[in-house]
Amino acid sequence: MANRADTPSAPVPETGVSDLGLWQRPLFEDPSARALARVGVVDVGSNSVRLVVFDGAARSPAYFYNEKIMCALGAGMAETGHLSPQGRVRALSAMRRFKKLADGMGLSELSVVATAAVRDASDGKEFCEEVRRETGLRIWVIDGEEEARLSAQGVLLGWPGAYGLVCDIGGSSMELAEISGGRVGRRVTSQLGPLKLRDLKGGAKARNAHIKEVMDKLEVKMGTQRDRLFLVGGSWRAIARIDMYRRGYPLHVLHEYRMTVTSVRDTVNFIQKSDLSDIRSACGVSSNRMALVPYAAEVLSRLVKTFKPKDIAISSYGIREGMLYEQMPQRLRDRDPLIEACRFAENKDARMPGFGKVLNNFIAPLFKSSPAPRKRLVKAACLLHDVSWRAHPDYRAEVCFDNATRANLGGLKHSERIYMGLALLHRYSNKRENTRFADLYDMVDEQTRNDAEILGKAMRFGAMLWMNKDEDRGEMRWFPKKKLLELWLTPDMLPLFGEVAEARLNSLASSLGAEVQVKTVRAKPAKI
Repeated sequence: MANRADTPSAPVPETGVSDLGLWQRPLFEDPSARALARVGVVDVGSNSVRLVVFDGAARSPAYFYNEKIMCALGAGMAETGHLSPQGRVRALSAMRRFKKLADGMGLSELSVVATAAVRDASDGKEFCEEVRRETGLRIWVIDGEEEARLSAQGVLLGWPGAYGLVCDIGGSSMELAEISGGRVGRRVTSQLGPLKLRDLKGGAKARNAHIKEVMDKLEVKMGTQRDRLFLVGGSWRAIARIDMYRRGYPLHVLHEYRMTVTSVRDTVNFIQKSDLSDIRSACGVSSNRMALVPYAAEVLSRLVKTFKPKDIAISSYGIREGMLYEQMPQRLRDRDPLIEACRFAENKDARMPGFGKVLNNFIAPLFKSSPAPRKRLVKAACLLHDVSWRAHPDYRAEVCFDNATRANLGGLKHSERIYMGLALLHRYSNKRENTRFADLYDMVDEQTRNDAEILGKAMRFGAMLWMNKDEDRGEMRWFPKKKLLELWLTPDMLPLFGEVAEARLNSLASSLGAEVQVKTVRAKPAKI
């Protein structure tokens, strides 16, 4: 796959595009994006074969279908030089199944890539030809640097403008790539996959010496890397699950999960001293994956010692997402994945698509002094404020919180998920106590919880003035120094301001510690 030749745009901040771009035409309405609405990719790795079908907004795709089959194609290659015979049988069966599924979904084609095991095996070409004969699918065998580039592009799908070092570990190899300003820089591949390390002679002492020797060479090639380390790959995600378990971390969402060098060291020690079957059962890690975790842990320990990252982030996006990113023109890449995903959800599930923008504009005076990243979350919450209306009223608030904190949304830190979850909970409920999510609230400070409550109650009140999305309904004015909240309504809107609406406005004012004044305006009031 070749690099795109689009004209580069200005670097995109990690939190998303500039504020001016947040209300651009949504991507799912763009003809060039519709071509990416359903894309199927297959990743033939050393340990597993996976089919992913992306569906929805092209910039922040939903996973229409996702299936992984553990084949261990690369098992025993260090000794034999060829693919595992049992792995070949399983992989060929998986490819037959995936081709049948793709046909049933109406996919015109599948993009299939193979990585370290197939490219290194003496019978790799023979396997690719067998797959082509049996299924008609052509496998593109990519080299290590191309694998590194695609994995890094997968990270950029979730973190526009991210900078740092991407490390993708598979069964038979480990790749490194640097990213900066939305671009992939230097990249390199190595043989530090856990399947190969498991077959290395000499035990732990020989492995550790080998890992250190290879890592030192990688450091020479990649240079100083002191920024964020992005971890891509199933073994890294398994270690992150174990880190969550060891720490008692309450939000079990792997994407954007953060670790420190210290927590990595502690978790590696925990893995080495614990019974692996107990960890596997407690953390929900498959037995095949758990068998490789100790070897991956040794690599991770040396990786952080060598490159000394300032922090470590888990990315659920990797080579498959990088293959989708490859097909996007630059103007699509530069869009904010969070806002695009929320707009797609509103368009699909809200009762009045487009009202989220109106609601945001109505409550925006309350957040006039907020920093840009917070305003971005306010806009995202407004887009999602009505997508759960079908849920039972008794559980709607909890459903909203659950969706925001656990949904497949890119461009969100865990603390930001909690903020949005609390805001959407308060969209439907004045109180947040006595829910099954209470253990998550302490992931953000009291001020953030209060700010989320204000946002939720503002959306709760603003939704009471729901009519045509283009209707002029007046505006709110907020004077924080005076602690005064003014509501200006047009005469047409006054009938909507009934008892329930008034109660919700008063509840919002109470959270602000403010006095309320309601006024009528004949014409649209001048902006303050």
